Amino acid sequence: MSEKVKRNILLNPGPSTTTDTVKYAQIVPDICPREKEFAGIMAPMRDDLVRIVHGDTKEFTSVLFCGSGTICIDVTLNSLLEEGKQALVIKNGSYSSRACDVLEYYGLPYTAIESPTDQLFDPSVLEETLNKLDNVGYVYMTHHETGSGLLNPIREVGAIAHKHGAFFITDTTSSYAMIPIDVNSDNIDFCMASAQKGIMGMTGLSYVIGRRSIIEKSKDFPKHSYYCNLYRQYAYFEETGEMNFTPPVQTIYAAKQALIEYFAEGEEEKWKRHQRIMAAIRKGIDDLGFKEALPRDIQSGLVAAVRYPDDPAWDFEKIHDHCYERGFTIYPGKMQGKGTFRLCALGAIDAADIEEFWKVFKEALDDAGVKTPAVYKE
Repeated sequence: MSEKVKRNILLNPGPSTTTDTVKYAQIVPDICPREKEFAGIMAPMRDDLVRIVHGDTKEFTSVLFCGSGTICIDVTLNSLLEEGKQALVIKNGSYSSRACDVLEYYGLPYTAIESPTDQLFDPSVLEETLNKLDNVGYVYMTHHETGSGLLNPIREVGAIAHKHGAFFITDTTSSYAMIPIDVNSDNIDFCMASAQKGIMGMTGLSYVIGRRSIIEKSKDFPKHSYYCNLYRQYAYFEETGEMNFTPPVQTIYAAKQALIEYFAEGEEEKWKRHQRIMAAIRKGIDDLGFKEALPRDIQSGLVAAVRYPDDPAWDFEKIHDHCYERGFTIYPGKMQGKGTFRLCALGAIDAADIEEFWKVFKEALDDAGVKTPAVYKE
């Protein structure tokens, strides 16, 4: 296919802007997903997903699921809690709050360490908490809280969890294949992501990367879900090379192409590109006098949560619609009680795209009568 698809610049936290080659990878002959030809796509894909986080495929594996990123939160939390154990969640943002919601929904025991959403988590608090508890099965933390842009100290947290005999699960949905991650040096036992984020594929495919030994041990853990059970899906993959239930066929073809493009660009160069994008985002924020919700030294470098200005002419929907009509998508924030919108350095874009965005955004501000530099009362 040579026809170009209209290119939109998505500055929301996923799904992300994709290449035409990824889009067109979905246009394939119809195939039954139980054919060996199709199953043969997933085995190398599972290994590639482990390679992205530098895992040894003898020790680590990836397990694919049909669904959005939340399915991985559900799967890991409900599948990996041993009888008589409780979960420990570091709660400092919208996505770690979602983890608590999942545990509550299943009626699973857990302790939450509450931490401010706009401050770096102090690992010593985890140490103190684990000193008081002797029945923690796993510690759970979101690596990158996309509601705010906060980057959590997973390496230190994982080390403390291991010291106390617990294993460590981290939600890397919005950092995987962007920020370099090494499961070994970062002390990770389980991480997760979705195809529409870091690898720049299409929505509908998510995956858990984790230690085979713990997955196999979880066979004997209490069962809480039929569809969302990690061992059950893993065992079926190991036996047949297939998903237990119907996979998202076209999405998997797109993910295959996205992985080819990921390794062609390379981990280091891809991260440099994301940093270029964020530098361009921050320049525009500064030039227009906007302020961010978090200090930059605790941000991931992938998401800027920009505060709404204290200007009666500000109307997020009007600004959004102006930008959207011209091919740029901005997204409201997820910081409770704080009016923010997010600009994200995800997807198949580069700094030049951001420079064009700021021109359109400034036009939107002018049309709405919003003052620049942006006005803030404090």
